[in-house]
Amino acid sequence: MIDSYRFGHVVIDGKGYSHDVIILPERIIANWWRSEGHRLKLEDLKDIYDVDIDTLVVGTGAYGMMKVDEDTRNGLEQKGIKVVTAKTKDAVDIYNNLPKERTAACLHLTC
Repeated sequence: MIDSYRFGHVVIDGKGYSHDVIILPERIIANWWRSEGHRLKLEDLKDIYDVDIDTLVVGTGAYGMMKVDEDTRNGLEQKGIKVVTAKTKDAVDIYNNLPKERTAACLHLTC
């Protein structure tokens, strides 16, 4: 569960993170980097390829600056993964209301 979010910081299950993160059903990947900072590409999500999920919640930043490439969205949907995008504050609420067993999230914490 995501306990809280503010610009540049998120608390997940009581532990704080100050860099972008990927939340998988079984683990958290801290210090997540993308090949192009504010563009989300399939190659940036290699850590979720072998994870059995139905939904990926994408937090696009406090101001929604990170954009999901159409190829990324299409590639995930071809794998049967529904992609939900929202500003990170809203993405946190969405993630917290979904079943965690088959849901992942990738959160851009700043802009």
